[in-house]
Amino acid sequence: MYIGFDAKRAFHNSTGIGNYSRTLIHSLSTFYPDEKFVLFNPKPGKEFTVSGENMQEINPSGFLSTLFPSVWRSRWMVKDIERYTDIYHGLSNELPFGIHRSKVKKVVTIHDLIFEHYPEQYNKNDVLIYSKKFRYACEHADRIIAISESTKNDLVELYAIPEEKITVCYQSCDERFFTRSPENYKEIIRKKYKMTRPFILSVGSIIERKNLLRLCQAFELLQKETDLDLVIIGKGNGAYKKEVLAFIESHHLSERCKFLEDKYDGNEIHNDLPVIYQLSEALAYPSLMEGFGIPVLEAMASGIPVVTSDISSLPEVGGDAALCINSNDSVEIYKALKRFLEDEPFKKEQLQKGIQRAQLFNNKNTCKQIMNIYKELNAPS
Repeated sequence: MYIGFDAKRAFHNSTGIGNYSRTLIHSLSTFYPDEKFVLFNPKPGKEFTVSGENMQEINPSGFLSTLFPSVWRSRWMVKDIERYTDIYHGLSNELPFGIHRSKVKKVVTIHDLIFEHYPEQYNKNDVLIYSKKFRYACEHADRIIAISESTKNDLVELYAIPEEKITVCYQSCDERFFTRSPENYKEIIRKKYKMTRPFILSVGSIIERKNLLRLCQAFELLQKETDLDLVIIGKGNGAYKKEVLAFIESHHLSERCKFLEDKYDGNEIHNDLPVIYQLSEALAYPSLMEGFGIPVLEAMASGIPVVTSDISSLPEVGGDAALCINSNDSVEIYKALKRFLEDEPFKKEQLQKGIQRAQLFNNKNTCKQIMNIYKELNAPS
């Protein structure tokens, strides 16, 4: 079976969908070595390598396709999909326009419909484009993969997609997060990033939905009682980050809130991230809405406790292994973090639950679910 993927994010994106794409492709390639995987990539990758003996990368060919790689990916790629694959899987919420005329079986992963819930946090034209792409993909896919029950419910309620067309397949995370680093290497990473005090970790883009401002408000209460830092990993340069920085400065927290990506190379941080998790006291992830919430899984796999929101997909991921709170209330965030710092038996119990729960989302389980969908679609009618 020849299985094609939209691999743009796998080669070029360092965050959510990029991680999802790389992890899934590598895992399928490992667990199903007899299958062939075709990676459609609009331009050669520089940051990430995705390769294997049973993988083939397809780039634009011909003058126009090479000159306009984005058009190739969104439309002209259909001819290459027909030529090289039996099944095509759009990993990032979309399928190329025109693929509905193709006989190739089509799968699309829908990660979230956050832009439908918070359109004011997006460019108006982007919302229109996203809506058109997502609806087209959902209409013409033979099967839709939702990465959580929360996303499935949104597809049913907002887009009127029949439930039987949607399969929930939770995502996994890189195997590196399940591997414990030796203490001497942890010390090397601690010194590299000048982590002189114990710290709470925040991972996620610095945008309003991720709720960093309320976390900083909670941390302002916490640091009055503890000798802690807040280490923030995520990019952002808009009005919301300015609002966060203004709060930090006005409350004299600049020395305690460390934005790693403002001082260090993003690729290095990505490579060191599993160790950074292991060095932290807890992950604080009070996001207001997620399709899945991969940092929660990464933290559980890393063996650190998690404070996260009690809404959206986050309780699905964390279960009873995460401390789920009202993330609209900075005092609740503060109290949850304080409990981990003061109640050592509870902290140990939660991190053990997290390690066990993370195994439910391991790569083998995830791949088996998705491969079963491919085999079902490819079976003779």
